[in-house]
Amino acid sequence: MTTQKEYPMTESGYKQLQEDLEYLITTKRHEVVEKIKVARSFGDLSENSEYDAAKDEQGFVEQDITRIEEMIRHAKIIEDTNDNNSVQLGKTVTFTELPDGDEEQYQIVGSAESDPFEGKISNESPIAQALLGAKLKEEINVPLPNGSSMKVKIVSID
Repeated sequence: MTTQKEYPMTESGYKQLQEDLEYLITTKRHEVVEKIKVARSFGDLSENSEYDAAKDEQGFVEQDITRIEEMIRHAKIIEDTNDNNSVQLGKTVTFTELPDGDEEQYQIVGSAESDPFEGKISNESPIAQALLGAKLKEEINVPLPNGSSMKVKIVSID
C-alpha cells in the first residue's frame, strides 16, 4: 500500500486553496463550458481552433480542480509552536548574507503554497532545507544552484 503525500501548509494557505477551488468550480468551469458552446456554433469541429482551445482549457481547469482537491484532502495544517528561537515550517526567517550583509526574508511553507515572488519558499527547497532547524543568531551555509554555498546569519524568526 502506498503512503499518501501530505501537503503541509499554513491556515491561510489552506483557506486560499479552498477559495481557488471554489472559483474554479463555480466560475471558471462554467466560463469554459460557455466557450465550448460558442465554439460549437461555428460549425465543423474538425477545423475549429476555438473549439480545440476551449476543450484544452477545460482539460486544464479540470486538472487544476483535481490537483487542488487532492491537496485539500491531504492537507496538514502547520501548528504555530510560538518558538521563535529555531527555524521551523510556517515561520518567517530573516537572515543576512555574510560578509556583505545583504538581508533577505522568507516564510518557509509547504510546496502547495510556495510562491518565491511573495517571499514564500517550499520546505523542500535547498535553501529551506538548510535553514530548517537553525537557531537565532546562528551562522549556516546555504547551498547555491551552481554548487557553491553562501554563509548566512539568522537575524530573526517570526
